[in-house]
Amino acid sequence: MINNLEQGFFGIGIQNGKTPENLGVLWRSAQNMGASFIFTIGNRYAKQACDTHKAVGAMPYFHYKTFNDFYTNLPKGAMLVGVELDTKAVSLETFKHPKRCVYLLGAEDHGLSKAAIEKSHFLVKFKSTLSLNVSVAGSIVMYDRQAKIY
Repeated sequence: MINNLEQGFFGIGIQNGKTPENLGVLWRSAQNMGASFIFTIGNRYAKQACDTHKAVGAMPYFHYKTFNDFYTNLPKGAMLVGVELDTKAVSLETFKHPKRCVYLLGAEDHGLSKAAIEKSHFLVKFKSTLSLNVSVAGSIVMYDRQAKIY
């Protein structure tokens, strides 16, 4: 079991998620990979079949109406890591994950908002020709964190 109190903590969430299935899959991965909390910005989580481990009941779930609401409530000392195909993004393969951070993913059709990109302390991307499913992208980021930090 990952001891986030010794190693730090992380949360992961989606801005304006497109489908509830993507949320459920991401939450399930988050629970398995040791996330401290999960969240949404914009569209609200709806209970659905993909969250088979009932992650929303097992860890804190936060919902923010706007990006600004989310940003003003970042945990103290946490770095915001945006996951986005952007020219300013660094390669996930060489990225050093902060011990205390919050990962933010955008919906597949629109990505992160301009404000989210500008306010992110770090932007990361994958070696991928096309965009990935948001729950797959989030799972890769969490796996990479686990492989490098623990």
